[in-house]
Amino acid sequence: MRGELHRPLGLDIGSDKPRRSPSVATVAGLAVAAVLVAGSLATALVGQPTRRTVDMLAEAPAPQPVAVVAAPQKVAASPLPTIIRPPAEPVAGGVGFRIEEPMEWRQPPGTAHLPDAALIEDSEFGPLPIRGPDGRRPFDVYAGASRGLPGTRIAIVVGGLGISQTGTMNAIEKLPAGVTFGFSPAGNSLDRWMQEARRAGHELVLQVPLEPVGYPEIDPGPDTLTVADAAANRFEALHATLATLTNYVGVMSYMGGRFTGEATAIEPLVAELGRRGLMFLDDASSPRSLAKDTAALQGVPFAAADLTIDRTQDPADIRRQLDMLEQIARAEGTAVGVASAFDVSIATIAAWIGEVQGRGVEIVPVSALANDPEGR
Repeated sequence: MRGELHRPLGLDIGSDKPRRSPSVATVAGLAVAAVLVAGSLATALVGQPTRRTVDMLAEAPAPQPVAVVAAPQKVAASPLPTIIRPPAEPVAGGVGFRIEEPMEWRQPPGTAHLPDAALIEDSEFGPLPIRGPDGRRPFDVYAGASRGLPGTRIAIVVGGLGISQTGTMNAIEKLPAGVTFGFSPAGNSLDRWMQEARRAGHELVLQVPLEPVGYPEIDPGPDTLTVADAAANRFEALHATLATLTNYVGVMSYMGGRFTGEATAIEPLVAELGRRGLMFLDDASSPRSLAKDTAALQGVPFAAADLTIDRTQDPADIRRQLDMLEQIARAEGTAVGVASAFDVSIATIAAWIGEVQGRGVEIVPVSALANDPEGR
């Protein structure tokens, strides 16, 4: 038998003693110990995530309350235009923009035939137009509606309404809403016809008789305002005329060849109209008229006719004048024509409007083409 000194290190070669396997308890104990060591090591390296999360939430500042800003209330009258998208009507080429008028002081269609009590001054002659306490003018409130789109625009003013009952009804029934009606203070049932015209969508002006050349042999009618009276600020005749009607945007000169050419007369008249919030429409019967420059200097709304449509009662001649009005409008962008409420004039104008609208021309109330220094 060899001695232990001759045995390789760690080996029991040829030994008859059996090898011992580790017990189950020993293996389990080692596994538990390994898990505990691994857990301790992970905790030491990473920390305690659950507690760290709780600590971070506890240390985070509490959320501050958010201030809620109330939406601004709609202002009744804004000096800036309102842009609306999409447009109320399709725009060629797709969706675009529509710019509305800056001030929406115009009467709603349902009440357009009713006078605004804030725009009436009681007088010995009857109700007179006046600016409202809030600055509104009859020119703003009683203005007729227009689309406000760029393009060629024409205003047609048909005067002499109220004198003939059948002629007045004929004009209301046949002429579209864009046509402006001029009422004569010498007419009958003016309040009734005013309401009918306003319900139909028409804008109104009141014809004011002014002193012509050759007065009094040439007489415009009752309550003619003379040069002498206006120069002396005697406006009884004017006030008697203004009180015959309500719901109109301004006055239109009737005759007045001498009156409109006299600075001493036209200046005080325009000042009185401006005080009352009215427009002055010059029928352009006199080339000497100073009304345009006077209105510009005094900041009063002003418009002037480019031509008279029905110089004769010949339908062909009326048609030629209307075609000339269209040529002026296409060259200048806008044009104003005046006519009288004769049956042939109304019939010819109504037929022509249907044609010219098909050529892209818009018929608008005369106030839409007026020069308004206040810009409303």
